[in-house]
Amino acid sequence: MLDPARRQIIFINAAHTLTHYGLLILATAVLGIVQQSPVEFGREYGPILALGTGMFVLYGLGSLPMGWLAERFGRKAMMAGFFLGTGSAMILAGFAPSPLLLGLALAVMGAFSAIYHPIGTAMLVEAAGQRVGRAVGINGVFGNLGVALAPVMTALVAARLGWHVAFLLPGVISIVLGLFYLREPAFDTAKAAGTQKPFPVIPPAIVRRAVTVLLTIAAVSGLVFNAFTLLLPKLMEERLAGSPDLLPVVGLLAFLATLCGGLTQYTVGHMIDRHTLKWVFMPLATLLVPCLALLAFAQGWVVLPLSALIAASVFGQVTVNETMTARYVAPALRTKLYSIRFTVGFLGAAIASPLVGLLHEATGGLTAPMLVLAGVGAVTFVCALFFPNRPEELRPELWAAAAQPERAPVAVAAE
Repeated sequence: MLDPARRQIIFINAAHTLTHYGLLILATAVLGIVQQSPVEFGREYGPILALGTGMFVLYGLGSLPMGWLAERFGRKAMMAGFFLGTGSAMILAGFAPSPLLLGLALAVMGAFSAIYHPIGTAMLVEAAGQRVGRAVGINGVFGNLGVALAPVMTALVAARLGWHVAFLLPGVISIVLGLFYLREPAFDTAKAAGTQKPFPVIPPAIVRRAVTVLLTIAAVSGLVFNAFTLLLPKLMEERLAGSPDLLPVVGLLAFLATLCGGLTQYTVGHMIDRHTLKWVFMPLATLLVPCLALLAFAQGWVVLPLSALIAASVFGQVTVNETMTARYVAPALRTKLYSIRFTVGFLGAAIASPLVGLLHEATGGLTAPMLVLAGVGAVTFVCALFFPNRPEELRPELWAAAAQPERAPVAVAAE
């Protein structure tokens, strides 16, 4: 019999999978829509992919008020709303008869999906205790599982049962999970974590530096993360599968590439508990730009390992960023900072859908979008250079000594 804490973590991880799965259904379903519903939706890839713009905009903007809503209605009610609302919106998308209604249904799904990251991540970090890196890494694997499964499952279902069912099936699963979650008793993750050491007093200048770097990276990495996951199925179709008729093959190739990202998140999660964040982040940021530039022109099977390396870099960075919030921001402020951080990141992500669609339509390929992402990735590398690199991350008791130099001038002035 699972204890309440473990059951809660299971629901949080399942919600992470559903969040990323739902946001990426359209990226593969579009390949089926152009074949199965050309009269209603047309045959152009770019305009149909752009229907997801409202979804990502609301996904980003919706994160901002989540800290306030959680204080007003409670975390459990908000997470239940995530499961039931996201699932209902997926079902509406599955029944959408026109581009307008599909875009509206996706926008509703984006609004409900915005609940997960600010609230679910804060709950997870509190329950993790001193092993935040490991918990965030495992949770990241579940999120990456959604990213990896979305193209392969959507492709298989769309090819055999139609693109409508590709939305309906995960929608039903989400609602069922929500009904089970409603049966769970109210749960305080902070109490479940047991007695913990008080959060250390970190010099304000260091906190400001960490938060500034974190929010800057959030904006640019949100764009790279979302654009790459959106264009990956199309990239596999154009460079490897060769035909939209090979939907299952496209989905499988995209799954194999993103699977590498999931394995990286788990590894990074363990490394973070033993090394400073900058030590882990720098190799990931260094890898991103050259791989994106090479992938812009690559053809054939070399596309697969390059995509896997990019997935490893992009998904590994997510784990580092989430852990940075836990290490430099006091628990009382985390939910609000997660709300701000995810809003900034997801607004960057909202640009991805129209950017990829418009550039593909203008150039007829994915070379231009990949080169743009390489340029954005260079900003991530510059931000990584300014990452704090403090041994206090691993030994929080040392922060007291680090804060002494800042306190001394204040004492002198008081005299």
